[in-house]
Amino acid sequence: MRGFAMIDPNETGFIEKDDPEIGPRDALVKPLVVAPCTSDIHTVYENAIGPRHDLILGHEASGEIVAVGDEVKDFKVGDKVILPAVTPDWSDVNSQAGFASHFGGMLGGWKFSNNKDGVFATRIHVNDADGNLAHLPLGMDPGVATMLSDMIPTGFNADELAHVEYGDTVAVIGIGPVGLMALRGAVLHGAGRIFAVGSRPQAIKVAKEYGATDIIDYHDGDIADQIIEKNNGQGVDRVLIAGGDSEHTFDQAVRMTRPGGSIGNVAYLNGNDNIKINASNWGVGMANITIDGGVMPGGRLRMEKLASLITNGRLDPSLLITHTFDGFDKIPDALELMHNKPADLIKPVVYISDID
Repeated sequence: MRGFAMIDPNETGFIEKDDPEIGPRDALVKPLVVAPCTSDIHTVYENAIGPRHDLILGHEASGEIVAVGDEVKDFKVGDKVILPAVTPDWSDVNSQAGFASHFGGMLGGWKFSNNKDGVFATRIHVNDADGNLAHLPLGMDPGVATMLSDMIPTGFNADELAHVEYGDTVAVIGIGPVGLMALRGAVLHGAGRIFAVGSRPQAIKVAKEYGATDIIDYHDGDIADQIIEKNNGQGVDRVLIAGGDSEHTFDQAVRMTRPGGSIGNVAYLNGNDNIKINASNWGVGMANITIDGGVMPGGRLRMEKLASLITNGRLDPSLLITHTFDGFDKIPDALELMHNKPADLIKPVVYISDID
């Protein structure tokens, strides 16, 4: 197989490897659409997961099954499928305890482009196929479906971590694709007023379409001060962190949260050894402000439920897709967009019709 890989830190390129071997419960998939993620940039250029050599990148894809193991019951060759970014072994004890993303140890359920080759390859190995794959709904564009791999479940996980409820006032810090999905998830959870923190015009436009009631630009001053002032001097009920500067963002998040409120973090805190929180802002540690962070849960059931929001008109992830490419060899161009982040970018996708 051919794949686009992290050859060494700060170095990428196409490489050749043997096709993956599948076990009795596994599947082999060829990609239909792949999408690069900011996490790929953290991996290659910021030493986020440590040095890797010839590791094929990517963890967001939809595809078509080309082989299945003897014990796979619900999928067959030719089925079009969604591949979640997190693919645990569902018999693992951490999975049974409700923390499948930490299968085998912390962050162990995140396999693609972490501890195994990722999806930027002509052949993709998927473990525990019946538990991890989801059928691509009939008529759904595979580019839209690829947003179900990571962007949608990660964003929605912020709402779950923060326990967003009906009528809550919510602040979303960072309105890239994950933050925009956290924002839309807050709307679907019944939030009332929603502050969206960001400055790029395209992201602001989509944030308003998804239901943001207020836009906060960090260029205009401290975001906590701005939100508290606009909220009649009060903190918000929930804060969803999907971006920002981890050196300052957590302290701002705590400061803008009312006593008894909660914070859900799905931001990748790479590049900092410590998170800074002023003790006074946290009620000297006793403000009853809860902070929770987690990796998106994987699994077939979650993918199918989230897909139903799209097929039934509750969610339109096509608004996230600002750039499209055609052809396997265009993967580096899409990844470079995520590296440089032009002002009009939200999410690029690569359609792949040129491999067998």
